[in-house]
Amino acid sequence: MKRLCLIFDLDGTLVDSEGLCNQALLDLLPELTDSVEILTKRYRGMKLELILNDLASRLGDRLPEQFESSYRGRVSALFKQFLKPIAGVPEMLSSLAYPKCVASSGPPTKIRESLHLCGLSKEFGDNIFSSYIVNSWKPDPGLFLFAAKAMGHEPGECLVIEDSEVGVAAAFAAGMAAIHFAPGSHSLPRSGAIPMTCMSQLPELLEHLVINPSS
Repeated sequence: MKRLCLIFDLDGTLVDSEGLCNQALLDLLPELTDSVEILTKRYRGMKLELILNDLASRLGDRLPEQFESSYRGRVSALFKQFLKPIAGVPEMLSSLAYPKCVASSGPPTKIRESLHLCGLSKEFGDNIFSSYIVNSWKPDPGLFLFAAKAMGHEPGECLVIEDSEVGVAAAFAAGMAAIHFAPGSHSLPRSGAIPMTCMSQLPELLEHLVINPSS
């Protein structure tokens, strides 16, 4: 990769939000008996509409009226109190000299709030892209293709950093290389993706990719 643009997922990749988002579901749906960990594994990277449809089906009834609005409000409250960046992310971002952006399935307001609360806004400026603006959700490649074009790069010049299988699938569908960030043992890296367990590893991985673009 002679030219390189980094496309970061947000939730579970840059900010430690997955557990909080699923805790909000448990707070609002007391009849739901799954643990936060089980919900996180089940819904990682999934479009919210599909999550809510699945919950309604599992609970055997429609969700309460205005549930999505209540859910987003609860998530925002939890974020304000508890949201933190993924370990190593601030230091990693500040060390990168490559153009970079965020491409997330969340609404623009949620993306910006998350980056602001974690002190990461300055690292991305206006290079923030949302499925809600593009009207394309992972694993469809539309969001990543839009981000690449907006950043002035061809798909083959882009590297996606994702924590979910659907995100990695979207990167491959867009013709992009992908790093599958899998801290601990929450998932095995998707076949074909570069595995990474700690954000501090990213600068070294990038150096290797730039020096050895065919690897």
